[in-house]
Amino acid sequence: MATVYRSKTDAWLLAVLAIAMAASIFGAFMTFAAGSPAAWAISLFTLLLGVGLPLWLVLSTRYTLGHGQLLVQSGPFRWRVPIADITSITPTSNALSSPALSLDRLRIDYGHAKSLMISPRNREQFIRDIEVARRSA
Repeated sequence: MATVYRSKTDAWLLAVLAIAMAASIFGAFMTFAAGSPAAWAISLFTLLLGVGLPLWLVLSTRYTLGHGQLLVQSGPFRWRVPIADITSITPTSNALSSPALSLDRLRIDYGHAKSLMISPRNREQFIRDIEVARRSA
């Protein structure tokens, strides 16, 4: 059976995204007010990119452990990490882009020099469950 872990979310990140979405809505409204068909298309694109994508990322970022793999999902992005390929899991606060909504992250090293940073809400339970899955893989 698969276990789903939601991403921990930092309040500061939500605030930054809310400000960016508000600015996108304002910009789209101002562009739409121009009234031309091109302005409508630009407004729609701005709303999709400036509001839709951040909402999709916030609402969909999760980590699913099951069936011999770790499935990481964040908006349109997906990673499949075979449990048997995981070589280490270390805490980090690295701010590089990753499918994590918090800087309270875990770096997962796997395969040949591959890594991924995630931020499960319950890190300790996640690590325990990965270790159990690694032993049985």
